[in-house]
Amino acid sequence: MNKKRIVIALGGNAMLKRGEVLSAANQQRNINKAAELIKQLDQDYDVTIVHGNGPQVGLLALQNSAYSEVPAYPLDNLVAQTQGMLGYMLVQALTEQGMNEVSCLLTRVEVSASDPAFALPTKYIGPVYSPQDKAELEAQYGWQMKPDGQYIRRVVASPKPVQVLEASTIVSLLDQGKTVVCCGGGGMPVVQQQVGYKGVEAVIDKDSVAAMLAEQIGADYLMILTDADAVYQDWGTPNQRALRDVTVSQMRPFAAPDGAMGPKAEAVIQFVERTGQIAFIGALQDVEQILVGEKGTCVRPACTVVPDASLVV
Repeated sequence: MNKKRIVIALGGNAMLKRGEVLSAANQQRNINKAAELIKQLDQDYDVTIVHGNGPQVGLLALQNSAYSEVPAYPLDNLVAQTQGMLGYMLVQALTEQGMNEVSCLLTRVEVSASDPAFALPTKYIGPVYSPQDKAELEAQYGWQMKPDGQYIRRVVASPKPVQVLEASTIVSLLDQGKTVVCCGGGGMPVVQQQVGYKGVEAVIDKDSVAAMLAEQIGADYLMILTDADAVYQDWGTPNQRALRDVTVSQMRPFAAPDGAMGPKAEAVIQFVERTGQIAFIGALQDVEQILVGEKGTCVRPACTVVPDASLVV
């Protein structure tokens, strides 16, 4: 049976709930729950999983800075470390669910050296801090801090992805019937040189990379899973309502760069516009219902009808 290809972007909440201690045990427990839900798609879809790493790479950066006897490792190295750690945890959890053909691939993502994001850091990494600690943290570590809800967090450069360098290898693995874990934390950011590529100090948005990868490997669907159960019109007001089936043009107002849904909306718009395929945004626990339009938000090139049951397992 020819399976349809789906790229799943797992939000950081799939690895660690906000406020939880960033321990290996807590992360593995959350990843095990995610694996139970992803297993539901295994029979009918070729699954590729992209995951976030914001808390993990931020913790590594803190640990990195704490040992002053050795120069701090650059962010691309730290992203590689989190890819290995979280990829290992995901492979362990998925195989425990009976998905024996699972591969984790260290993945580089090309970015442009002239990307304006290098001059304007916006990507959150690491734990949250109290706002009154801002001056001390910036002075001690040389970080840039920005508000994140009622807290503050470190921000780093987040350039746009140009291409996933290992895309052809991912296609080969999918053709062999494997589930693929890749592009962890948005992939290791690299810029092209005369010969080869060089790593840079940045963290790429994993939703943007998931959209790029889905396009490169010819995926039928992109699914961004987060802690929101859908995209909402008039959020936070008495008139709020979940959007179930929308066009790219209806989704575009949600792609504001300063909004929590902004990067996710931008990613699904990019995928749908460039491929003519369908994208979804929703909650991890609703993964099956999202595919039949019962939950989550479906984004398509032209508004027709709610996705029918032929899309689901």
